[in-house]
Amino acid sequence: MSNTATELPYFPMPRDSKCPFSPPPELKRIQQETPVSKVRIWDGREAWLVTRYDDVRFVLRDQRFSVNPHHPGWPPMSAGQGATRRDLKPNIFALDNPVHNELRRMQSADFRIAQIEGWRPRVQQLVDEAIDAMLEMPKPVDLWEAFALKIPSIVICELLGVAYEDSEFFQHHSDRLVKTGSTSEEIGESMDALRGFLRDLVEKKVVTPTEDILSRMATQQVKEGLLTASEVADLCVMLLIAGHDTTSNTICLATILLLQHPDQLEKFRNGDDEVVAKGVEEILRFLDVPHLGRRRVALEDVEVGGQLIRAGEGVIAAQMIADRDETAFEDPDKFDIDRDARHHLGFGFGTHQCLGQPLVRVEVQIALATLFRRIPTLQLAVPMEEIRFDYDALVYGVHELPMTW
Repeated sequence: MSNTATELPYFPMPRDSKCPFSPPPELKRIQQETPVSKVRIWDGREAWLVTRYDDVRFVLRDQRFSVNPHHPGWPPMSAGQGATRRDLKPNIFALDNPVHNELRRMQSADFRIAQIEGWRPRVQQLVDEAIDAMLEMPKPVDLWEAFALKIPSIVICELLGVAYEDSEFFQHHSDRLVKTGSTSEEIGESMDALRGFLRDLVEKKVVTPTEDILSRMATQQVKEGLLTASEVADLCVMLLIAGHDTTSNTICLATILLLQHPDQLEKFRNGDDEVVAKGVEEILRFLDVPHLGRRRVALEDVEVGGQLIRAGEGVIAAQMIADRDETAFEDPDKFDIDRDARHHLGFGFGTHQCLGQPLVRVEVQIALATLFRRIPTLQLAVPMEEIRFDYDALVYGVHELPMTW
């Protein structure tokens, strides 16, 4: 493939509408023929696209590649996303070490595996309550709104110490932040609204703390003068957004995926906790809902996969196609819940690996296992070709998911 200005492929490439769970076919061709090569992004700039599993891991763990959007070569996913990343400070998503690790430590205790495992009974209760309510609703039921969005939204609100009654407010503004078509003005308005709400809440929790993340940070960071209430709000605003969007889309897409593979669904439905956990790892590998790649910029000249990337050049680590690399996963385009897929890159890799991954695992495991156990006749209420997939967001998913039984 030539890398001349007129021939550079545009990223992201379109998916095949007949294979909605597979990465774009062009990505597979690039991975096989020119695994580290240039593409053109939304604003006309060039960036390096890295597609092989080992190379993506290399980029994500190497400190010579920065996540800092203030570097001129950093390749944003959209105009709005670029504005958001430049505007957020301090934020663990957009800072390099050592500052990143210092801020991450302030939040990591709340997402340790042992800590999150303690939430299983509460998540199970919420899942059962949501299914009870669904069973009373007229059919078809939109699984996205009634179930997939509801569970992680309540959980992240309770973890942070935010009233679930404000979830519509959060959903409205987070939708703006994850849509690639949002304008800079819309991004700015939504960020200001979310920051202001969380800042005011943190200030209240300094005086009257409760048992939640915002209260802990208010007493340990703000009250001790280590961070301001505004800085804590900046740290937590992305937790609020990321805490429900990726999980809810994974639950919806996984529901369709399992229904399209009845043999795998049968194993999953009848399996024990170990089978479910293993199956969820394969789901995370196969779907890879953060479908626009992890963005970096080279701080110095670095060779990746035999290709020299110069300092200041943008890099897109395409983990969604890396998780379909046959050198890392045998028969990678096959959905197989018996596979050991724990080394997938769905949560990223290296120092910026997803902080909330233990929570995502717990929520998806309980939601899917309970859903198919309690509603064994669950099925799509519309033909597969009528499902509207959401291609124009930072996280791949659906607009709605009508279900019946």
